[in-house]
Amino acid sequence: MKKMKLLAMFLLSSICFISCRNNNQNKKTVDSSENAITNTGINAENFKGMIGQDSVRLYTLSNRNGLKITFSNYGQRLVSLYAPDINGKFEDVVLGFPTLKEYTEKRNFYGATVGRYGNRIGKAKFSIGDEEYNLAVNNGENHLHGGNTGFDAVVWKVDGHTDHEIVFSRVSPDMEEGYPGNLSVQVKYELNDDNELKISYSAETDKTTVVNLTHHSFFNLKGEGNGDVIDHVVMINADRYTPVDPGLIPTGSIEAVKGTPFDFKEPKPIGKDIEADNEQLIRGKGYDHNFVLNDSPKNADGLVLAAKVVEPLSGRTMEVYTDEPGVQFYTGNFMDGKDIGKSGKTYGYRGAFCFETQHFPDSPNIPDFPSTLLKPGETYVSTCVYKFGTVK
Repeated sequence: MKKMKLLAMFLLSSICFISCRNNNQNKKTVDSSENAITNTGINAENFKGMIGQDSVRLYTLSNRNGLKITFSNYGQRLVSLYAPDINGKFEDVVLGFPTLKEYTEKRNFYGATVGRYGNRIGKAKFSIGDEEYNLAVNNGENHLHGGNTGFDAVVWKVDGHTDHEIVFSRVSPDMEEGYPGNLSVQVKYELNDDNELKISYSAETDKTTVVNLTHHSFFNLKGEGNGDVIDHVVMINADRYTPVDPGLIPTGSIEAVKGTPFDFKEPKPIGKDIEADNEQLIRGKGYDHNFVLNDSPKNADGLVLAAKVVEPLSGRTMEVYTDEPGVQFYTGNFMDGKDIGKSGKTYGYRGAFCFETQHFPDSPNIPDFPSTLLKPGETYVSTCVYKFGTVK
């Protein structure tokens, strides 16, 4: 009888142990999921859905310093990026919407990968040899950021995802938005413990085409929706820039920044010269121009320092590195307060800035600009790094 009681107690304790362990494992899974949502400030349920036959959801990257970044595979959208200030307070420093529905219903470029050609192509057409290609007209008489349904407005396949890395891919079919060739594209994002977000683009084609891919996050280092960015202090590593016509298409000339409001070689607040009586600033309603990057200094990976931004109150900093010849500096001149962001705040006039690493706008129509042609057998490669930090 005593042996029977001991056996029963043993079985009961074993069942309890297994049950408790399973409950704890389930609880751990639930808590982890809930924390992932809370720590990124985004409700992941609001980003789940189907677009056509494709499933859409959120993906998170993080590092040991507490940086957290969320992506949607719709348009490769960088939905949120939490970075600390000098006191260790984390704030979401990129603009965006709180739901997938708002991204799909409102044409915008918040946090998107832009292509097949980032920026503008004049008169929405270009030629390769004797063949002329007509593109979607979606910016006055011109073509902007890939057309009516560019890379920002399609669902991307996720080839791999870890805590520190995510890889997206898709094939842009021949003549999509007017571009020739089936273009196979892969984009990898890596977040390291130096607080660097590295974006690596690659693409191949089966027919000669043009390619110019870029990333289009709208940054406010005070936090998304926390006023304008004219007090942000900016350095741009460029002696020259490309002036534009009234349609913001480069004129073809390359001019010195020295003695103009476009001189950011020494750091200065965005707002210092933005209202100057300057024809280029009037045309862009502020800065919306391509800067021709200098060849140095470079980081350990051989990427040129393109720009550095400091937000004086929070102490947050952002550095931009690239192997591209240019960078587009945009200061939110067309933001009109109609968009309500993730925190419920209005995105007003000049409420963000963008640094889009790139080949030059309208390069297919300006032979003297660096070529954006990609031929069969070649591989397009481009790299951009956004590095976040603080300074007192």
